[in-house]
Amino acid sequence: MPPAKTVKRTKAPTVSFEVTIGPPKLTRFERARIVGARSLQLAMGAPAFVSLEGVYRGPIQTAMLELEADALPISIRRSLPNGTTQDIPIKALAS
Repeated sequence: MPPAKTVKRTKAPTVSFEVTIGPPKLTRFERARIVGARSLQLAMGAPAFVSLEGVYRGPIQTAMLELEADALPISIRRSLPNGTTQDIPIKALAS
């Protein structure tokens, strides 16, 4: 039997993203909202995006690990009073 082919995975090219609304990093309020929403999902049975290495962690700690590891596919919507909005992927925001 011939050996199995190995597939070399490459990362997606990094696209530069310009933050035009708000600070160029996550605010403490955005961070709290993300951790709260993700920990609720984890508590309801959603699979984790990071490996937990056999040690049980609560949903809040797991959500914080996912946020620190940039494993969450979440965007932040920032808006201005004039109605202008911008959707910013959290990977584009420096932590």
